Amino acid sequence: MVPWVLTEGQLGSDVVELGPGHGLTTDLLRPHVERLTALEIDPALAKSLRARLARSNVTVVQGDATAMPLKNAQFSGAVCMHMLHHVQSQELQNKLFREVWRVLLPGAVFVGVDSLDLDRFWMRVIHWNDTCVPVDPATLGGRLEAAGFQNVSVDRNPYAFRFRAQRPAASF
Repeated sequence: MVPWVLTEGQLGSDVVELGPGHGLTTDLLRPHVERLTALEIDPALAKSLRARLARSNVTVVQGDATAMPLKNAQFSGAVCMHMLHHVQSQELQNKLFREVWRVLLPGAVFVGVDSLDLDRFWMRVIHWNDTCVPVDPATLGGRLEAAGFQNVSVDRNPYAFRFRAQRPAASF
């Protein structure tokens, strides 16, 4: 999935990854960027990832992607890989989109991928005792545009969807 998402846009040199979990996608992303900030909500996962990636090009920040402890207009790109469905509600997902817009530089891209909710039963079994709020790719484009993004595209394969959205470039 990482190559499928990375073909959607140039991320630049300073990227934020939302919800890296154990860091599998972080390991795949970090060779492609100069600096990677991994924002993880779970304190234990953030601590483990921070220790494992010490002395690398990754900075691990423990925090919530719906209220990021990050500066405005800081990053050249943002990535989220199979994490949106772990956000507790559609309203909080929309808040996450607005936060991503806030921390991106003008003209920067936000790319991601998530699973399709093809089999509600198995999706819920896999996420037993965990949050599972699947994102409908048919409405995602409008939600990203409502958060301020432009040039939005959403593609799907039989199992997942990917998206690309851009923060508008500053007007002069």
